[in-house]
Amino acid sequence: MKLLPLTPDGQTPVRVLTIAGTDSGGGAGIQADSRTMALLGVHACVAVAAVTVQNTVGVSGFHEIPPETVAAQVRSVVTDIGIGAAKTGMLASTAIIEAVAAVCRELGIGRDGHVPLVVDPVAASMHGDPLLHAEALDALRHTLIPLATVITPNLDEVRLLTGIEVTDDATARAAAEALHRLGPRWAIVKGGHLRTSDFSTDLLFDGERFHELSAPRIATGNDHGGGDTLAAATACALAHGYEVPDAVAFAKEWTTRCLQAAYDLGAGHGPVSPLWRLRADVAAHRRS
Repeated sequence: MKLLPLTPDGQTPVRVLTIAGTDSGGGAGIQADSRTMALLGVHACVAVAAVTVQNTVGVSGFHEIPPETVAAQVRSVVTDIGIGAAKTGMLASTAIIEAVAAVCRELGIGRDGHVPLVVDPVAASMHGDPLLHAEALDALRHTLIPLATVITPNLDEVRLLTGIEVTDDATARAAAEALHRLGPRWAIVKGGHLRTSDFSTDLLFDGERFHELSAPRIATGNDHGGGDTLAAATACALAHGYEVPDAVAFAKEWTTRCLQAAYDLGAGHGPVSPLWRLRADVAAHRRS
């Protein structure tokens, strides 16, 4: 695949900010975001919104960071370092969502600002453990999602946000239209969890046109952090100036490669792995 350009040594690389929760098991959340950003040659900045207690089996608890501290992290990074794009992940509560939305509007982050915003509306872990208080769904719908350049929910999150159960192409298109009515510039309905198909097809919609992005389904149970990886790679491509369809297509291919390289970890679901990039670079160096 064609990768994002690397900045020469000693020069400041593209910067991307992730606003999300941690994963103590290292497979998802800020850890997954930072891993993909680093291996795409991007400098990762972070604003921690929550600290989770989790491993490969599940999430046993989480601690929310005070909303004003979350917003202060964003403001501190943007006003000094500057960013080319931002993404959100686990935001946990209504108060944190509202604080993040407010500071994004203040700093010009979002669909109508100068910095694109990828919203991954994380509501639950892949094990079904809640990562968002139930009452915060309305804050996602009406406060944060309308600021998004693109939103990247999985099928469970699509159902929670729209009430639509995606089972085929027709319901995927209906869900994409319903998500777009919430206000983002672009909406994705990801097909990774629609396991009845031999292909993983993501549907991207801008209110007028549908774009289908398809890849063969990877037969693995080690897919922890796949959604974070897709959203992070999309943000990286946007920071490099890609248009949304091209950024999502790049992220789709990147995530597919990361699924192919996924590995066992612990007693549960292992993580998708961008470490294949290191091997690819070594192989290219040997050929040269």
